[in-house]
Amino acid sequence: MTSSYFYPQTTKNNANHRLLDEIERWSISNRQQVYVVSKPLGDDKYTYGYENALVILSPKRRLIFVDYGANQSEFNTFVEDFIEDLGSISDKYRYRSAIGRPRDWKDLIVSMTYSASTWNINHALNSASIEEPARQRIAELLISLLTGSINNIDRVSGPEPSTLLDRVKQKILLFDGDQTRFIYQKPTKQQIRIQGLSGTGKTELLLHKLKELYISSEDSRIAFTCHNRILADNLRSRIPEFFDFMKVEQQIKWRERLWCMHAWGSQGEPNSGTYRYICHHYGLPFHPWSRSMNFDTACKIALQQVKEKAGLPPPFDTVLIDESQDFPDSFFELCAASASSNVYIAGDIFQSIFDEEIVARIDPDFLLSKCYRTDPKTLMFAHGLGMGLFESSKLRWLEDAEWEACGYSVEKLAGGRTQRLRREPLRRFEDLAQEGLDSVEIIPSPQSFYPNAAQTIVSTLQQIIRDHPTVNPDDVGIILLDNGSPPFALADELEQLVPRIIGWSVNKAYESKQKLHNSLFISNKNNVKGLEFPFVICVTRSIYRYNSYRNALYMTLTRSFIKTFLIIDEISNQPVLPEIVAGLQGIQRNGYMDVTAPSLEEQALIRTTISVTEDQQSFFDFVSSIFDELDVEDIFRTRLYDIVVNINGEAFDREKISQIVDFNYRQMAGQ
Repeated sequence: MTSSYFYPQTTKNNANHRLLDEIERWSISNRQQVYVVSKPLGDDKYTYGYENALVILSPKRRLIFVDYGANQSEFNTFVEDFIEDLGSISDKYRYRSAIGRPRDWKDLIVSMTYSASTWNINHALNSASIEEPARQRIAELLISLLTGSINNIDRVSGPEPSTLLDRVKQKILLFDGDQTRFIYQKPTKQQIRIQGLSGTGKTELLLHKLKELYISSEDSRIAFTCHNRILADNLRSRIPEFFDFMKVEQQIKWRERLWCMHAWGSQGEPNSGTYRYICHHYGLPFHPWSRSMNFDTACKIALQQVKEKAGLPPPFDTVLIDESQDFPDSFFELCAASASSNVYIAGDIFQSIFDEEIVARIDPDFLLSKCYRTDPKTLMFAHGLGMGLFESSKLRWLEDAEWEACGYSVEKLAGGRTQRLRREPLRRFEDLAQEGLDSVEIIPSPQSFYPNAAQTIVSTLQQIIRDHPTVNPDDVGIILLDNGSPPFALADELEQLVPRIIGWSVNKAYESKQKLHNSLFISNKNNVKGLEFPFVICVTRSIYRYNSYRNALYMTLTRSFIKTFLIIDEISNQPVLPEIVAGLQGIQRNGYMDVTAPSLEEQALIRTTISVTEDQQSFFDFVSSIFDELDVEDIFRTRLYDIVVNINGEAFDREKISQIVDFNYRQMAGQ
């Protein structure tokens, strides 16, 4: 399993493999983010004549240039050229106003020479530490430029804000190793699946992947799709802003090279949905929704008809699918049949709000476990509530390996009957911990629920405004989870009360189907996927025990990056409410949750297995494992590796490489 703490862009070879292995071990054992690059990521125009050098990047440390080829003159040229290019990238993204020219941050550059006999990784990384917070920020901005994790410089620069809300907004965000791999690693198969917990940056990563694909070819045809209209509308408005922000020079050719639409579409507009456009492209009959025609059936019919038209060129080269947990497999197969290149399928099985069945197994190619939108304590509570972990009868269960794959550390207590689940704190939420603020608050309503809910919500809004004076309407989302007419009547009541009492306009997003600027967002559970707010007010009368409801509850609780308020009815939620409150208090007090494991019989019914595709081993390590199997002596390995590359390239063909190595090794050893 690759680590989210470590990302090596530098190709491993005989000259640097020990150095790279040491850096990786240090990164994982110290739980420190480290990137190793030999050129800036995201732009192929930067090349250097000296190949025996690399740069170690880690937050709160200087940029470490390492020479492992013992050629001081060429290494010096590499460093000078690299810094010159970094200054050019800084200009491109308007960072110079915040960090200055290269001469202003030359103290953040350090050069070292690697020798296997004298190198000490602890000394190298520790000696590069930066103590001054202002210089740490500049170093992190340089890292963001080199890794393609570009931050809005207008947002992250400037003096230290005085309010918690503004400090969290100003945090510099860096992609971790798993996120960086997804953006830059070339696919090895047509369908690439990404499982990521709520807030792990799936949508942002798809935007970066879209940018990479769009600029790599001037005639590529790309579809970006999702389940609901509001997210599609939000994405359609975000893409031009994102391309402009990322300095994409190519013009967006909507409906010619790029489509951003929800999945189904409507009869009268071919470009209104992915399924609708596929039907238009192939001349297939379009099936709108009816009681006898759901989306799964419509996709299966279209898939069979597309297969019968195999000679026609597909409508797309690449399809990007967000919130994939809301789709049937038939839609993925239809997209794959309609794409000449790749289909990227990103989602979170814990967020499915339409399916009552528990997914028994998933096999993602990329597993994103670090949540950067939501405080880890919020995510733990959302998992605990969504999976029924606080209750005697659980709704979903993971094995130890699956918990760890989702970013938890697992400690067994009471002979294994209790599991202590803990998530590591993240830099983005340091200020919440330092100020002792809770990221979740349960507000039980002791009176009749819906007749008093509007006033409870207004009081909560007033509390947010008192605690965070710079808050604005865009910073708050109100999500009404229940079905039926009471939530809609509540939204109508809020539409009258909020402008009069708070002075904010109200956007009922289930009607507008979009997120309106400078308006308080109010929606049901079907229209909040992919959105985030500093503050979320989640409203539900009763905590129901069916899986799609709990998944929706998990999804809504994790829309916030400062605080979530859960407003529920005190009377109807007995006796589960004391269990939930106790679970939240334990997380807030201890930073972990103790969970009683269900019986083996129960686990068999509610278990989900997460198996990550393990195809991320470097080619050098792959060949080295074959050398180990064949007991190849060290003195022959460099020559044999060169022979393998010359004959086979870097294709992961174990049988062929074994034959090449065995034949040539016997000849060498017999000389």
